[in-house]
Amino acid sequence: MMNNIKKELIKYGKLAGEKNLTPGVSGNFSARYGDKIIITVSGSANGYLTEDDFVIIDFNGNVVEGAKKPSSEKMLHVEFYKIRPDINYILHVHSPYLSTFASCRKALDEPIMAENVFYFGGIPLAEYALPSSKELVDKTSVYFKDYDAVLMANHGFIVGASSLKDAYLKLELAESYAQVVINTKVLGGAVLLNSKQVEEINMLR
Repeated sequence: MMNNIKKELIKYGKLAGEKNLTPGVSGNFSARYGDKIIITVSGSANGYLTEDDFVIIDFNGNVVEGAKKPSSEKMLHVEFYKIRPDINYILHVHSPYLSTFASCRKALDEPIMAENVFYFGGIPLAEYALPSSKELVDKTSVYFKDYDAVLMANHGFIVGASSLKDAYLKLELAESYAQVVINTKVLGGAVLLNSKQVEEINMLR
């Protein structure tokens, strides 16, 4: 089972790399593994993962299997899994359009497209904190109870889902949403959905 999870993470990491959703050596992927977590190692590139690029940690962040150092963002993943027992996979990336919003410290919370209202409701922005710090975990994790996806100021994006495919598809959708929002600025700004229209979308869930 562990090898299958690694192969799946490698597969979607490569796909994310091909679509420039996880450029260079940045970000980290993980999977819930019983009462443990499989996570990418420090210095790995999500688009070029091999089976040697993972370790297993416990929910205190300690390595229980593997010789390499886990991602420095390991406790961010741990906290997401603790808060959300329905989440089994987490992707943290620095994709260009989502990172643009993160760097401008702007949430993606305007109701512009029905799909994004349906799948996200909104994507909040966590306050800035030093990457890999406890402060980052504290400031970002406040959103995990109510949101599957969060922007981190001047940093990047994190998303979780019950399956890896769903987590990846949410990443694709969120990146596209960010790009569309930027494009609407060129044409003078998007026409927002009104509250009645948003309510109708939410009733489809």
